[in-house]
Amino acid sequence: MASSPTEYFESFDGVRIAWREMGEGRPVVLIHGYFSDAATNWIRYGHAAKIAANGFRVIMPDLRAHGESDRPHDPAAYAPDTLTRDGHALIAHLRLTDYDLGGYSLGARTTSRMLATGATPGRIVFAGMGLEGLLHTHRRVDHFRNILTRLGEHERGSPEWLAEAFLKTTKGDPVALLGILNTFVDTGAEDVAGFVQPALVVAGEEDQDNGSAPDLAAALPNGRYAEVPGGHMSSVVKPELGQAMADFLAA
Repeated sequence: MASSPTEYFESFDGVRIAWREMGEGRPVVLIHGYFSDAATNWIRYGHAAKIAANGFRVIMPDLRAHGESDRPHDPAAYAPDTLTRDGHALIAHLRLTDYDLGGYSLGARTTSRMLATGATPGRIVFAGMGLEGLLHTHRRVDHFRNILTRLGEHERGSPEWLAEAFLKTTKGDPVALLGILNTFVDTGAEDVAGFVQPALVVAGEEDQDNGSAPDLAAALPNGRYAEVPGGHMSSVVKPELGQAMADFLAA
């Protein structure tokens, strides 16, 4: 199953955001991870196709500074919760009222911020995310700031080196991506406890990059945990990830 051609809209501040779609039926908005894009995260390894095959309209934006969306260098384009506002702007642009929402890593963090600021999806998916990654974002900010400000200096095979290698494959813009780090906002434990929708937390068995995924599932009133093979960088290429999401959304 092929995705639609890339479409664009202007977000709240005029930045152009790209998105693609696949399938027909109930809308589900899926947000990719940091350094990635919709094509890499959702389309390339078949996850979107698995979900679409169950009767879903899979909507996949490219976050600002990623993929085919604009990559502004102006610091004003990266205020706290800017990605959250982009997400709300997409929902409004598409006039979605009855939909599901989820994301991988930064996409999961953006999902949590959208929920904390008024989004009302029917079901939610947190992929590649643990409880600490929502409550305390500074550790990941520090990790990625170190990567982006010391490009070419990381020890071969280290997590930093692997992340830089991935950045090269997606042709990321380091200046714009540094700006993204300024958009991170912690989500309070009381907010997480208020996410009452049926929720899937799915992560690789070796993935501790954002803390404990089982702890996140336990903190959600209607959370369930699904384990898939791999770590943070590798689980996203496994068919089990898309299958777990497809099964949850179709249940």
